[in-house]
Amino acid sequence: MSDDQLTQLLVAWGDGDPDALEQLTPLVYERLHQLARSAYRNERGAQTLQPTAVVNEAWLQLANARLELQSRHHFYALAARMMRRILVNHAVARKAAKRGGGQVMLTLEEGQFSAERESEEVLALNEALESLAKRDEELEALLELHYFGGYTTREIAEALDVSESTAKRQLRFARAWVRRALER
Repeated sequence: MSDDQLTQLLVAWGDGDPDALEQLTPLVYERLHQLARSAYRNERGAQTLQPTAVVNEAWLQLANARLELQSRHHFYALAARMMRRILVNHAVARKAAKRGGGQVMLTLEEGQFSAERESEEVLALNEALESLAKRDEELEALLELHYFGGYTTREIAEALDVSESTAKRQLRFARAWVRRALER
């Protein structure tokens, strides 16, 4: 299926077409799984929240929502935000259960973020992203696509309708900004 056809199905679904949702489910669900798997690659530690669980929860919430979608990128950005919320909620619950503290160490390399990092790391990243959003919402959205949506630099450039070199430059800047925020 072409990107334009997928976008048309997403828009039809957003307009309330139940047949569009039925056609979309296998297409979108698989793409969400791909994004989650890429974000979970090379992870350490015991896995308490699997990519499938995050995707299932995000898909259920998205499928039951009334969305006004402009494009497939808009949908995947919403999905990334939903996955971020799920991960943050899970981290809050784990932290409440542990009541632990300590220094936070977070790797901000491409494709290396996942829910399996310690709860404090997820919460620290979320706090840094919220702080970045106060300065520049577009940079926060870019990092959200990257870390929580598993988007590559090329996909970010396409989604934001900028050149790949601009996306790389913005990603470098946003990562540096978040690193500084996490060091404070």
